[in-house]
Amino acid sequence: MDAIEDMKAAVTDRYGPPEVLKLGRLPRPLPEKGEVRVKIHASTVGRTDTATLRAHPFFARAMTGTFRPKIKTLGMDFAGIVDLLGEDVSDFDIGDRVFGLSPDTFGGHAEYLCVPAKGAIARIPGDLPFHQTVVGEGAWYAEGTAKLLSEGMRCLVYGASGAIGTAAVQLAKARGAYVVAVVGTRHVALSKRLGADRVVNYEAEDFTAIREKFDVVFDAVGKTSFFHCRPLLKADGIFAATDLGPGWSNILLSAWFGLTGSKRVQIPFPKDAPGFVRHLAKLMTTGQFQGVFDRRYPLDDIVEAFQYVEKGQKTGIVVLNVT
Repeated sequence: MDAIEDMKAAVTDRYGPPEVLKLGRLPRPLPEKGEVRVKIHASTVGRTDTATLRAHPFFARAMTGTFRPKIKTLGMDFAGIVDLLGEDVSDFDIGDRVFGLSPDTFGGHAEYLCVPAKGAIARIPGDLPFHQTVVGEGAWYAEGTAKLLSEGMRCLVYGASGAIGTAAVQLAKARGAYVVAVVGTRHVALSKRLGADRVVNYEAEDFTAIREKFDVVFDAVGKTSFFHCRPLLKADGIFAATDLGPGWSNILLSAWFGLTGSKRVQIPFPKDAPGFVRHLAKLMTTGQFQGVFDRRYPLDDIVEAFQYVEKGQKTGIVVLNVT
């Protein structure tokens, strides 16, 4: 019977602005061997979704589809209930409350999703509601930089109010680093609550003139540059970013410094999503990590959710209530 049942999903068959997204009906997926099916209660809309929808940057089409998108339904984060098991699954039971990431196939903007049981999925800690557990995407991107840190190292996070930035502050603190968060006026209290050792309000002072040196300066929003932040770096300090940067400077400098062997500029690509989701579940259990949430939209308002994220002013995570 499952084979003929359908589900609601946000779909697109072309690249473009949020308006190309449409709500449709698709067949419910059936789990293959080693997979579980999750009835999704919550997902997110993030920068990866908006960029993928517009095929930005253009060369990303080599992976997402040259003329039309290979992935019809976006959404990397998911949280929900396991409702069907594939063959040879022993890690989960029907009824388990789970959260995780689907970084290769997306699909979170739908009522059902099949994922590998040994993939990027874990049980939800305690009794957290579903909409408070879709925290993986931004944290996964932040973890690439957090891994550069260890006990006692010094890190500055520029743009510490978005999904990546708020996660970066917490992941860096969990590794024992000293953290300076750079945010605007309305986010100062938030950064303090997340554990930043010092908060710099860029609307009130020049963050590059604070007379501190750092092992890592992390641009979490793609709005500054290595040259602007160089006064903040120790002699062997690293400028890390999640974006190409102004004029693609980050990727060009990353390639140049990589050739010279100094690795002063890096775009740390996230790795090992399964291991990270399990690590994140532990941090959530111990209270070392909590999601920061901005707005919640129902699936029916998917276009409005994308439009809001594209404004670039969100605080933390924008949640999509699926069911």
